[in-house]
Amino acid sequence: MADIRLGSLVTEDEGDGPAVVLVHGLGGDSNSFQTLMAALEGYRVLRPDLPGAGRSALRPGLPGLKGLASALRDALRVAGITRAHFAGHSMGTLICQHLAAETPDLVASLTLFGPILEPPAAARQGLQDRAEAARTKGMAGIADVVSTASVAAASREANPVTTAFVRESLMRQDPAGYASHCEALSAAQAAEHGAIRCPTLLVAGEHDPVAPVAMAQALEAAIADTTLEIIPGIAHWMMVEAPQRSAELLRGHLDKSAL
Repeated sequence: MADIRLGSLVTEDEGDGPAVVLVHGLGGDSNSFQTLMAALEGYRVLRPDLPGAGRSALRPGLPGLKGLASALRDALRVAGITRAHFAGHSMGTLICQHLAAETPDLVASLTLFGPILEPPAAARQGLQDRAEAARTKGMAGIADVVSTASVAAASREANPVTTAFVRESLMRQDPAGYASHCEALSAAQAAEHGAIRCPTLLVAGEHDPVAPVAMAQALEAAIADTTLEIIPGIAHWMMVEAPQRSAELLRGHLDKSAL
């Protein structure tokens, strides 16, 4: 495994074969996908920490979600990637959708965990409020709320480590970087779904309060060549709440979607 560095952006690069790019969500980093790695043998897997998350420092001047997508494209160019499968979680699914619509030659397939169409009005204001809280109070309160609200009660009871993982992911975020991502997501608009032509798998949690099943169903109707899988009993962090099923779904979709 090697780290690719482009300015402040750090990307883990592991394995050989067709390229798979894993794009984390708000409060996540490259470790969000650790539970899926064993299922990706035979692929070259690139896991970026988006600017302002994980090990990648915040880059002033990046304009919102499109700026994050641009930084990701730059990193892939440095890595020599001209075509890849993309899998995203939460906010990362929206980045992946924009990449597939705007640079279709780059995106061979999409796998979207907890897929977001675009934030509804109430969520946009909530994200703005959360950005302010991160800057003024730090991450502890946000981590406590999000790690409880976005993980299903059954998951918390069956495996308390699930909540601990989500809380630690949030606690390790730079408050300024997290706030920047909140603001980017708050202002984000839906991708041009009619321009997405690659095979797309949507993976929704039955009890997801962040990206409800109805949102995934709307995406299924909007994007051609799309399959929707709903995992029962879980919420938003399906890669840690249902790692085996998430890995099976991702691997199966990749193997069907040859580069």
